[in-house]
Amino acid sequence: MDMESYEKNYLNKRPQDLCLMCGKCCRVVTTAIPYDELLKLAKDGDVYAREFLEIFLPYPSIEEARKAGDDIVENILSHLRNDKKSVDNLTFYYCKYLQKDNKCGRYEDRMTLCKHFPSSPWAIIPPGCGFAGWLFLKREEAKERVRKAKEELLDLKVLRTKLLNQEALEKLNLVEKKLNKTIELYKKYGSYDW
Repeated sequence: MDMESYEKNYLNKRPQDLCLMCGKCCRVVTTAIPYDELLKLAKDGDVYAREFLEIFLPYPSIEEARKAGDDIVENILSHLRNDKKSVDNLTFYYCKYLQKDNKCGRYEDRMTLCKHFPSSPWAIIPPGCGFAGWLFLKREEAKERVRKAKEELLDLKVLRTKLLNQEALEKLNLVEKKLNKTIELYKKYGSYDW
């Protein structure tokens, strides 16, 4: 299964009833893309960037974001530092539709981005998020797929020593390529170490 198919499958099976309606994911959020670049992407027609900037407004400083949710800011920063990612150009944002009771002011008409939070099993979620256990299970499922691909690669390595037929070797090469692609898809999450 390729990453696009996996993400679609993942997104369609997210149990929305796990949401605790705490509003933390709307109160303080960031992106992997710096704010200036996000603005440029939106101007150039990038749908994700446009949608994100239509919903979220930047905090003027990290101190202002901390006032809204210091635990959320620290959670994000610690995850990024643990992943050895730069935190220098981070901008924190808040949803302009979040109401005082933590409900969405446009829930019935909310953007796809909001409907599909968390967007991947590796999403950084706020402390205490109801999706934590479910995301853990989804990460473990992905790791299991990678481990299985690695086992199959070992089996193919043994099989390669027994094959002399060029046609069979070419088929084996195609299978190996597909298995390596599965492992590569999760590289940024550490698949080579699973």
